[in-house]
Order: sequence, then structure tokens, then C-alpha cells
Amino acid sequence: MKVKKISSTLMLLLFTAASFAQETKLTEQQDRWVIQPDGSIQWTIDGRLPHHDHIEMSGEKISMWMQYSVDSTAKPKLSRTLVFPSFRLLPQRTIAHMTYNVEDNDLPRIYINDRLLKAGVHNAAIMNDMPEKVISITHNGIMQINSEIGKDGLKLKRIYFPSVDKAMAVEKLVFINAGKQAVKIDMEYLKRDVSPSAERTSNGPHHFIISTIGEGLKTIQPGDSAVFAITYQATRANEPMIKASVNEEEVTRQYRVKQMTENLILETPDRILNTMFAFAKIRSTESIYNTRGGYMHGPGGLRYYAAIWANDQAEYVNPFFAFLGDDVGNKSAMNSFRMFAKYMNPEYKPIPSSIIAEGAGVWQGAKDRGDMAMIAYGAGRYALAYGNIDSAKVLWPLIEWCLEYLKRKLTADGVVYSDSDELEGRFPAGKANLNTSSLYYDALLSAAYLGKRLGIAEQQLKTYKQEAIKLRANIEKYFGATIDGFQTYRYYKGNDTLRAWITTPLTVDIFDRKEGTVAALFSPRLWTEDGLASLAGNKTFWDRSTLYGLRGAFAAGEPEKALTFLKYFSRRRLLGEHVPYAVEAYPEGNQRHLSAESGLYCRIYTEGVFGIRPVDINSFNCTPRLPKEWNKMALRNIHSFGHVFDLEVERVNTNLIIVVKSGDKVKRYKIAEGKSQLITL
Repeated sequence: MKVKKISSTLMLLLFTAASFAQETKLTEQQDRWVIQPDGSIQWTIDGRLPHHDHIEMSGEKISMWMQYSVDSTAKPKLSRTLVFPSFRLLPQRTIAHMTYNVEDNDLPRIYINDRLLKAGVHNAAIMNDMPEKVISITHNGIMQINSEIGKDGLKLKRIYFPSVDKAMAVEKLVFINAGKQAVKIDMEYLKRDVSPSAERTSNGPHHFIISTIGEGLKTIQPGDSAVFAITYQATRANEPMIKASVNEEEVTRQYRVKQMTENLILETPDRILNTMFAFAKIRSTESIYNTRGGYMHGPGGLRYYAAIWANDQAEYVNPFFAFLGDDVGNKSAMNSFRMFAKYMNPEYKPIPSSIIAEGAGVWQGAKDRGDMAMIAYGAGRYALAYGNIDSAKVLWPLIEWCLEYLKRKLTADGVVYSDSDELEGRFPAGKANLNTSSLYYDALLSAAYLGKRLGIAEQQLKTYKQEAIKLRANIEKYFGATIDGFQTYRYYKGNDTLRAWITTPLTVDIFDRKEGTVAALFSPRLWTEDGLASLAGNKTFWDRSTLYGLRGAFAAGEPEKALTFLKYFSRRRLLGEHVPYAVEAYPEGNQRHLSAESGLYCRIYTEGVFGIRPVDINSFNCTPRLPKEWNKMALRNIHSFGHVFDLEVERVNTNLIIVVKSGDKVKRYKIAEGKSQLITL
């Protein structure tokens, strides 16, 4: 019998079906941390030792990066890195900020009943020491380590936090006598003043000062406590040292954390998601530095301060600030756009990728990464969602200029030329990448919406809409492809391996290839135990693409599949081995807690789960994606579209009820699942 050949088309269909059928088996996770009633997370020391981790905490003038470890005997070891973003060094570079590292051995000695407190490797050769055993560690914008000292009921709370508005961080030591005998505590006096050479400082001289507060001998009676502290601060020229009130600084930090967490509250049936969202608000908002150039949001990670980027600030975090209602956050957003706008020019030379050194310099080392698309996208979304007409007028010329720049960069194929992308050459991006063209598409739509409110000529806005329609068709024609059997996108011409950034079209409501794209994102080819691989088969991951992917999957109408992976990712980042925020990347940077990624985490909910797409400064399309295992969800205390309001979504039979509460006004809408509702405030 003659066997007929299977056509290549049928083979492709069979291979595609087999690829779609692949299911990613999520790694079973064992939590190290537990959510507490007050919203903090705590690790109660168990037998899973040794363990080490790091966390960054920031204020307007300082960032405090804590490396902490607990060895097999539950003894702590701490390393404190203090970064002072506005204390600049020479030569002028992004990373030229004053930074110092302080180890346990650099600190004043503490004696307890004449025995040396042994922490870390402090004088390990001395045998007659007083051992410290860590009992628990807590995070909630302030880091606290709870220990037992010796065996007679003495307890120690180590509390670490940056000052909210001063170039200072505090290490507070609270000794509590829970025993039956009085205890003598003696902390030695220390004042150490270090200065970089005048030739290396900008607007110096600079001083880094470690000093003790409340040092000396104190006797603690049973049931009583005593407080000692160490401050790490920077001063300039002949400025006096900061006279710190430790308790006042702690209360101020607590209040600032409260400010960041009490706006834009997520309510879902999943406590882990709610808590991760709250933590993401802290990290994304605390990392704003008060510089000579104004408030500047910075990624952090020991390298990126007093500087802004077209992706991290304009594209990632600024659209989030339009919902949060944090005054400092909004000031930093507007300031970043103003800084970029200063580089507009009649020749349409590109705006720099990054403005550094408190606004005094620029970095353009990665060529044109599609930065104008990033800026136009972020500025358009921010202007609409922020809901302030005066701010929108300020931002319009920048949006308009960037769109014209991008129009001039269209290739013969009708997509945007850019000789790099946001990964800056770490992976191939060709001469036109999917990310840049997708962001340009969304920016055109935002401009059409915003321009109508601002009274821009109708013909100009009509042109934007026509250009968006044409660009969408060109994105499909140029980037649409079957990769590894998935009907999705190639990232650039010649790309034949799945890339994480195939997700971008989903986040801008291009759903032509949503089934294949979502299947690819969550397939074993791309999904790893830490989220999306940047390139299929490669171990490198960047959380930013995972966060885009999760947002896009919800927006594409796949809430069940997306929720499974969102719960996995959130649990890993909040309660796993490296906590409590989304990270930048690995292996590069050792999973630094860069701050804009936390803003992207929050946008999974505002734009993905709740489906908020701004269409005017007082209105938005709402396409809620309520997972079937939830009956209701809400975002409360939203500060956006010129109003403060709650957005509730509840399932009733086969429909969704959307409730919008703004002051005394309550509006209710009934829609079918998967449909959109225009909401005007």
C-alpha cells in the first residue's frame, strides 16, 4: 500500500498542537517566611540553616543595602552598605556616588556583664564571650532581627532603617531584660569620619561618619530595656553632624511606609498577592532621591541613583505613580519627563537613554534602545491616568516630539528602527524590535485620546489613529511568526528562538496572536522556576519581562492560567529564599531589588487584572479579568483620573458587576465576562 506524504502545513499544525499541549510543571515551593497579622513577613529561625539574603531600603538622601546571614548555630553576620546618591564623586558617571561598606568588626564593642557580645566574626578568638542566637527576622519597610543573648533571659532587637529625608541610616539596638537579675550593658563610644580626597568629590568635601548614640554603661533591671544606636551619615563641607533622634526617625520611617501602603489597596481572596502588592508599593516608591535636579526615582542596586532611564522611570514606574497618589512619586514622575524634554531638538537627534548625576550629565552608551517609544508610551499613559490638565499640557510637547521622532524612524517595512533595545545588547535585538514598535503603537493611541482633551487639531489626531492602525498591521506582517511551534512573534528579523518580550503586544491590547503567545510564555520553553527566561534555553532571567508577561496574559483574557503563575511567582518572591520584592535579573546583579520592577508588579493588577486602560483624564475602559476561583476583588483608595475612588468587581451569575465609589457617588455597571465598560468619573 502506498503511503501518502504528510504535507508540510499539516506537519506544522500537528507540531503546533503538540507545543500548545505542553504544560509547565511548577516547582514545589517551601516557604521560609510567614505573613504576620500586621502585614509584615517574618522568618522564625528553624533548622534550615545556614541562610543568607540581602535587601535594600531607601530614603530621599540615602540607600541602605543590608546583607544578612544566619549560620548553622543561628549566629548573625551583617554587612551594611550605605549609598549617598547626592554626594557625587568624580569623574562624572552613573555609579559615581559616595558609597561605604560597614562590617560587624567595624562597629564599637558591646559588653554584657563584662563579657563581649559575639556577633558575626567579632573577636571570635575570645573565649569568654556572650553568644547571640537569632530567633526571627522581620521585614516591613524596616528590618528587625530578634535575638537571644546568653541563657539568662536577655533579648536583643536589632532595627535597621534609612532616614526618610536625611543623608543618614540608623542601626538601633534594644536590649530587653526578660530575666530575673539586673544586667550591665556597655557600648563603647565611636566616631569615625572618613573623607574622599577633594580631587574625587563634586561640591565637596564629603564626609562619611559613623557615630554612636546612647553609648556607655547602662544597668537594665528585670522587665526593663535600654536603647543604643549607631548612625551612618554623610555631611558636606563644614556642615555639622546630624543630631539624630532615633525614636523620631523610626516613627517618621514608619509613617512614610504607612503612606506608601495605605493608598491603592489591593483586596483579593489571596493574602499572598495582597501582601506582595503592598510590599511592591514600598520598594517602588521609597527609591526616590531628593537631588539638586529635583526628585529623581532611581532603580537602586548599589549602582543606579540620582539618575533616570527611559525604561525604568518613563516606561515602567511612572504610569504606576499615576494610580498611587503619592505626592513624592508624582513629583518624581513629572520631573523625569521634564528632564527628558530638555533634550528635544529640531534636528530630531535622540533624547539620551539616561540622565545621570542629579541631572548634570547623560549616558547614551547603548545607542537608541527605542527610548523615544518608551518615553512617549509612559508620558501618554501617565498624563491620562494622572488626570491633571495642567500636567497633561506640560507633557504634550514631549509626547508630540517623540512621536515625530519615531515616525521618522520607520523602516521600509513600516516598523520602528532602533539599533538596540532595553536589554542594551545583552541579547540580539536586530535593527527593529517588537518591543519598540509595540510601545510606539500604544503611544499613538494615548496621544489621540489625550490630544482630544487638549484641543489638538482633529487632523493631527486622525493621523495618529491612522498611523496606529497601519503600525498594528505592520507589526503583524513583520514580527508575526511561528517560533518553536507557537504562533506568536519573532523579536526581530532573523530571530528563530522564543524570547520573553513576545509579551509586549498583549500589554498594549494587540491580541491577534494571544493564544500562541500565552501558550509560549507559560510553556517549558520559556517558563523557569524564576519566571520567564530572556531567551528559550538560556538561564538568564529578568523579572521585568515576567511582570510584563503576567500583565499581558491577564489582559489577553487568560486569568486562570495567568493566576496560577502569578501566585507561584508572588509566593517565591515574597516568602521564599530571596525576599520580599521583585528583582532585576540573574545571574547579572545577583537578583538586586531594583525598584521599578515593583512598580511593574503593581501594574499586573491595575492594567491586567482590573483591565484599566486610560482614554481621557477623567475616564477609562475597564475590562476586569476576575479569575473563576474568586467571586470578587477590589482596588481601594485609587488616586487617579483626578479623583479618589474605589473599584470593586463581583461575579453575579454569568455577569460581572463593577462598582465605582467616589466620595458619596456610587455607580454600578453590569457587563458580561470579558467585555469592557467605559467609566467616567
